[in-house]
Amino acid sequence: MSRVVSGIRPTGKLHLGNYFGAVNSFLKMQEEHECFFFIADIHSLTTHPAPSDLHSNVKQVLAEHLAMGVDPEKCALFIQSDVKAIAELYTYMNMNAYLGELERSTSFKEKIRSQKDNVNAGLLTYPVLMAVDILAHHADFVPVGKDQQQHLEMTRTFANRFNHMYGNTYFNEPKAYSNTGKLIKVPGLTAQGKMSKSSGDADTIVFDEEDQVIRKKIMRAVTDNGPTEPGMLKSEGLQNLFDIMNLVSDKSTIAHFEELHQTAQIRYGDLKKQIAEDVLKFVAPIREKINHYKNDSKALAIAAKIGAEKANESANKTLQEVRGIIGFKNFYK
Repeated sequence: MSRVVSGIRPTGKLHLGNYFGAVNSFLKMQEEHECFFFIADIHSLTTHPAPSDLHSNVKQVLAEHLAMGVDPEKCALFIQSDVKAIAELYTYMNMNAYLGELERSTSFKEKIRSQKDNVNAGLLTYPVLMAVDILAHHADFVPVGKDQQQHLEMTRTFANRFNHMYGNTYFNEPKAYSNTGKLIKVPGLTAQGKMSKSSGDADTIVFDEEDQVIRKKIMRAVTDNGPTEPGMLKSEGLQNLFDIMNLVSDKSTIAHFEELHQTAQIRYGDLKKQIAEDVLKFVAPIREKINHYKNDSKALAIAAKIGAEKANESANKTLQEVRGIIGFKNFYK
């Protein structure tokens, strides 16, 4: 069975956009592959989070993924820092990465611009740690977005360089995971592209927000001045609302508002109120599950422990083999 490794950033909170992305990918992968899903808390140290914030964010992400249906029995869902071998492998692989190539990393260049007061060594060697997360489990595939494609190429470079340096074929070259399922794009509320926390709070529908906050966001969503004659095309903002409706509303509701638009009788206030109620109906059971897991310390502990055991078994084996290849030998038993 092929191995898949995917990192989860412990930042932000679950919103409608990343929910559909996660469900469409993680739940499919855990049924078809041997999966290692890790919450990247070591990576997050590059932003210097407070200890309480770091723990709270990790807890939030763990609870969210359990609520979405990620199953610890079917995959390894673990916290990065629970796998001690990662830090040691990171040290070794850093000796195999060069300053010039790290400085040319697109993500490093972006961070230099966006956080000028915190250009730390962790940002520079971020691709090395990512490579170790992947190579430690001998991943065959890695799900990557456009912003991570360069990091995957660097992972392949580090793997090949290690093999060449030590005259072996120990590490394979992981490939980008191709999701053959239907890709679900959730548009934002401001007509600025897909729903993403990076595009601003007004653009997203966050699961643990109060109902009234979600209603207000949807009522303020970008539309147009309304159709002046039957059969007019929808503006981008209006189409976005219909796209969201297609994800959360029943077919008869969608058909009703499509007919109102085609006949130029639609009232956007009514449309937004309907979408708001349907979104809240969709969000409610998932929000309830998230809160359940956040308040169930035992369930979180069991899930994290199961994942850590699976990940440690895999990474520790790699660490010992890498130490042997490099030439580390104990003079004592």
